Amino acid sequence: MYLTRKNMVTVGCVIASSLLMAFVTNNFVQSAGLLAGGFMGIAILVHRIGTLAQLDIPISAVLTTINIPVALFCAKRISKRFVFFSVMQVLLTSLFIQILPELQIFDEEILNIVFGGFLNGAAIAIALRGNASTGGTDFIALYVANRTGREIWVQVFVFNCCLLLIFGYLFGFDKAGYSILFQFLSTRTIGNFHNRYKRVSLQIFTQKPKEVLDAYLAHFKHGITTIHAQGGYSHADTSLLIAIISSYELSEAVDVLRQADPAIIINVTKSEQFIGKFYQEAM
Repeated sequence: MYLTRKNMVTVGCVIASSLLMAFVTNNFVQSAGLLAGGFMGIAILVHRIGTLAQLDIPISAVLTTINIPVALFCAKRISKRFVFFSVMQVLLTSLFIQILPELQIFDEEILNIVFGGFLNGAAIAIALRGNASTGGTDFIALYVANRTGREIWVQVFVFNCCLLLIFGYLFGFDKAGYSILFQFLSTRTIGNFHNRYKRVSLQIFTQKPKEVLDAYLAHFKHGITTIHAQGGYSHADTSLLIAIISSYELSEAVDVLRQADPAIIINVTKSEQFIGKFYQEAM
């Protein structure tokens, strides 16, 4: 049951993402004295502050410690599959940071920033393409989006700015400036490969509305509307089901719906704006 092609693809993406992120952290971020964004940024900042106090606080230990409780808290309103593989990514990244060697690939600081920013964004994008994430602020952003229907990427940006101010005050604002460039390149890379957690609208055509409805409601806590219709060509009775879900749930939704009705037709469009209650509490 668990050794499905979809799960194997996700595991492969998670491993590749973890390896690449650990490699970037050890060989670009650390070499150039940069600060990444999100929870990885917190872990690096705590590690750097520890060095000032002659303490060795491993990045991997801090990264794991702050991610696990947030993941457990947010799992109530996020797909448990998504949380599981995202936590796997965090744990593997923490492990690989400990075992991968630290190499001085570039002597030029700007090369570390450019290549590091691109590869860091690629690592995050690989995880997202595999229907997982690198944890941290992704968990919180999804939790808030599902609970309130609002995105909080502006607040995440402000949070990263606060980290950079602390980092700049302690270690120099030139390093903070380079870190902004690093994060910008990383974010642009993610945007080129993946639109984070946008909502999509599903138009579902089926002659098995009960089976499809039962399968959908068993897996997702979003509303769905049924409209009785008639096929224009066949004149057969059919049903049009309309639902709006998060983009990260799309792949799972398609699999669930096709299992309920192999002959189903699904049209997917971007939902530019959603007004109303997005997450439905369990009955």
